[in-house]
Amino acid sequence: MAEVLPAIEVTTAASPRFSVIWMHGLGADGSDFEAVVPELGLDGSHGIRFIFPHAPSIAVTCNGGYVMPAWYDIISLDSDSRVVDTAGILSSRQSIRRLIERENRRGVPCARIFVAGFSQGGAVAYTSALTHPESLAGVIALSTYIPTPKLLEGEATAANRAVPIFAAHGSEDDVVSPELGIRARDFLARHGYRIEWHEYPMPHSVCLEEVREIGRWLMERMAAA
Repeated sequence: MAEVLPAIEVTTAASPRFSVIWMHGLGADGSDFEAVVPELGLDGSHGIRFIFPHAPSIAVTCNGGYVMPAWYDIISLDSDSRVVDTAGILSSRQSIRRLIERENRRGVPCARIFVAGFSQGGAVAYTSALTHPESLAGVIALSTYIPTPKLLEGEATAANRAVPIFAAHGSEDDVVSPELGIRARDFLARHGYRIEWHEYPMPHSVCLEEVREIGRWLMERMAAA
């Protein structure tokens, strides 16, 4: 059996019925969003297992080949575009699929699994969820973009055409420009996805208002499951 990524886990109940797999951004690790859990404002009526995996350390071309935690290599970037390593994205997608499969073995079906990510992790969340062969509970995409639109067009699955998507971006983001986030939003809307869009006056980060909105959205989705 292929190795599962190491991860930090936070559970809100003894026997979680839902899971959230949440990917960090470039150069960070799974601890980056661990502190978000108590700030979500969840009411405790649904047991959730939050899984914060650690990306492997690889050389990142756009950062001078420096080795750091990354979900895939970024060859080059500017404020409104990216040239990325598609093979690396597919490898990370497979890693996320293994985490999903482990949750299935733990008794959480795909229909109760959310896939989330920030920045580079959000790009993997989009790719992993929208091409997953079984219907998932939802996607949370924060300060991110779609790295390979052609891959999504070719491999998007009917199972997740109706998956709920929460997408948010900072209007002052100078790392992943708001234009990239809006481009992803519009791409998904054109292809018929249900995307809920939020924008906040912040840089490349998250804010408390955004976190509370994610909590509200999660509770709505779980109540409907």
